[in-house]
Parts: sequence; structure tokens; C-alpha cells
Amino acid sequence: MKWWKVVGLAGVVGVAATGVLVARAERQRRAYTPEEIRDKLRTRHAVAQDGTSRGSRTSGN
Repeated sequence: MKWWKVVGLAGVVGVAATGVLVARAERQRRAYTPEEIRDKLRTRHAVAQDGTSRGSRTSGN
């Protein structure tokens, strides 16, 4: 039954490591100012619009 303890301990360590990674990502996400977030979203939107507008244009006008 000793291997059950090892499996349980590995599970606990895995959950703790996942929590650390989630907390780190949350801190990085919250470090952005609202202006930075708006700029990033506008840039992503412009790139997405540029990519979709190319496929919808026709050259037969």
C-alpha cells in the first residue's frame, strides 16, 4: 500500500504546482493597465479585420 501514498503525494504536488501557475498568470494579467488592454484588443481586432477582409474582396468590379 506504500505506492498509494506516492500516488497521492504526486497528486497533491501536481495540484499545488497548477495553483502556482494559475496565480502567476493572474498576477501578470492584472498587471496590465486598462489602456494597454484596449491597445492590445484594438490591434487584435485590426489584424482580424485585415485577415477577413482580404478573403471577402472580389477583383471583378
